[in-house]
Amino acid sequence: MKVEISQLKDNYAKLIISDTKPYFVNALRRTMLSDIPKLAIENVIVYDNTSPLFDEIIAHRLGMIPLPTDLELLVPREECSCGGKGCPNCTVRYTLSKEEPGVVYSGDLQPENDHWKVVDPNIPIVELFEGQRLILEVEAILGKGREHAKWQVVQAPAYKYYPIIEIDQKKLDKDSRKKCIEACPKKILAEKDNKLVVTDIEKCSLCKSCVEACEQGAITVKGDDSKFIFHFETDGSFKAKDALIETSKILEEKYKEFAKSLK
Repeated sequence: MKVEISQLKDNYAKLIISDTKPYFVNALRRTMLSDIPKLAIENVIVYDNTSPLFDEIIAHRLGMIPLPTDLELLVPREECSCGGKGCPNCTVRYTLSKEEPGVVYSGDLQPENDHWKVVDPNIPIVELFEGQRLILEVEAILGKGREHAKWQVVQAPAYKYYPIIEIDQKKLDKDSRKKCIEACPKKILAEKDNKLVVTDIEKCSLCKSCVEACEQGAITVKGDDSKFIFHFETDGSFKAKDALIETSKILEEKYKEFAKSLK
């Protein structure tokens, strides 16, 4: 198997994975969604809430706020030496106290340590009006996406077959080339030196609109079942590179465990 990094940003990655099969790429996708440990708010203690929203709605919104996750400093609460009581090794605490009119944002959550400062401080939680206030304390713990969406690190991981586009120039005249170019919804076909060319093959969605618009047999579009375009983004709790590395470690352990079971 060969992995080529096409794009890599803090919260986004695009990979070209070749010499493999669909089941492996799908295993990568499913592991990203469900098995990476992530920090998220689990327990909310409301001391005072006179805002327009019920405690339960605010608690749900708090749970969905992305928090920075450091797996070198935290362990799952059920595996912690404190026996699940909630020590600094398994639990991160935040407080929130706001009384003046205005919007309460995620940045109003104050961590015990700046290391755990929320990823995006501009997520609105609730709007307070004159005389209203919100005072609470929360506990954040590690969990996995299979348990709840708030512990889902990766958003919308997806893959597709790498496109293969073959063009028979002999079957295309000027009018046919024009029809093909206009039919492509991704606008990746162009005319160059009286020939039909592909400008960006990775954008092809394999819709085959060009095949239907052109002369029969002029264009062939298919997917390579051993090469894939894989892309995903994170919510900011992990960098895209770290999420990919953690996914690879989890998959490796799963395959080792499966091999032991077979033996």
